[in-house]
Amino acid sequence: MSNVLEIKGLCKSYPKFQLTDVSFEVPSGSITGFIGRNGAGKTTTLKSIMNLLHYDKGEVMVFGKNMLTSELEAKQDIAFSLSEINYYPNITIEKLTRVTSKFYKNFSYETFNRLCAHFKLDINKKLEQLSSGMKVKYSLAVALSHDAKLLILDEPTSGLDPVSRGEITDLFLDLVKDGKRSILFSTHITSDLDKCADHIVYIENGRINFTGKKDDLINKYVLLRCEKEALTDEIKSKFISFKEQFGQIIALVKKEDVVTKKGIKVLPPTIEDIMQYSEQGASYEKITL
Repeated sequence: MSNVLEIKGLCKSYPKFQLTDVSFEVPSGSITGFIGRNGAGKTTTLKSIMNLLHYDKGEVMVFGKNMLTSELEAKQDIAFSLSEINYYPNITIEKLTRVTSKFYKNFSYETFNRLCAHFKLDINKKLEQLSSGMKVKYSLAVALSHDAKLLILDEPTSGLDPVSRGEITDLFLDLVKDGKRSILFSTHITSDLDKCADHIVYIENGRINFTGKKDDLINKYVLLRCEKEALTDEIKSKFISFKEQFGQIIALVKKEDVVTKKGIKVLPPTIEDIMQYSEQGASYEKITL
């Protein structure tokens, strides 16, 4: 599988934050979830990809082209949306689209109108009148109307109710099923990734913690649900992090460090579990045996 996007050694320094040696790939035809807590560097990375800010060093390749030297050409095949459409809130969808369409040589109003009808978008409504879910659908309608091959979306499901989030993740799956499009979307709602993502990029404090197939990330760890009486110093030393719940200890450990014995249950983790426990840190002294 070829890559539509390759990030190599991306660095950006701010007074109180650094993006350090960020490197990852987005395979063709994939849905790649870009995860990390708020402030981890997701939006900074996405803006760097799109040349919306000047990074200190690194390389961004899109469709095999360097974004610094082939930006205008590459962006014809990219759709980019920040977490909230808040520019020109008093303008109608129809008027905004007429402005936006001029930037894309392949923009099709026939496709746009068909998608608006499908999404039940009233083009005479102003942006401020749209719900968060409808704003996401509008962004996707514009993207598909100029036949974007790579969709880069910042927190597209943030603030949506579960039904609307389900509609968006189902739509993502429909968009990539023919293998002609790829999606990179940032999120802190990890349950959305369980439904649609096949690749994960996990950023923590400005550095990449993991990049690869979603199943590889999930299969890297297990949760141990332990009775306190079953714990030993050797077992505790394997904990990445833990918490106490209902008189039991629940800990994240690497799969190769699993200990099976009476009083310990081995459970599969979710992506949310992995994020939460990885960033929590370990404090073994909290355990009172």
